Amino acid sequence: MMRWLWLLLGGLSLVAGAAGAVLPLLPATPFLLLSAFAFSRGSPRIEAWLIGHSVLGPPIRNWRQGGTISRRAKHTALAVMAVTFVGSWLLGVGATVLAIQFLALAGAGFFVATRPEPQRIRSDADRTPTHEPR
Repeated sequence: MMRWLWLLLGGLSLVAGAAGAVLPLLPATPFLLLSAFAFSRGSPRIEAWLIGHSVLGPPIRNWRQGGTISRRAKHTALAVMAVTFVGSWLLGVGATVLAIQFLALAGAGFFVATRPEPQRIRSDADRTPTHEPR
């Protein structure tokens, strides 16, 4: 029974993560991380496929290898948080709820913004020689 629940959670979060990879205001990374976590419990084979995927896998691998978040993912997450807060304010959400939302989003935003970015792998063509050969 639990295996099926993990598979369901993994599948739903994978759909949300895949949508987030295409839609500009839906962050993909948190859903992909949740999906990989759920699949690790429900189906290691699907987890391996997800981690190895050329588009969906890199954010998961980056997080697992060093807790890093790409600059693009950071910008998207922070923009979604800002739009969420402004949208709530424009919709007239009460001051208490707005204050709680602000604190939660500020904490999450601080966490995301302070995560390191993955190291870019430089090719030999990118490197400048330290000295000229004679």
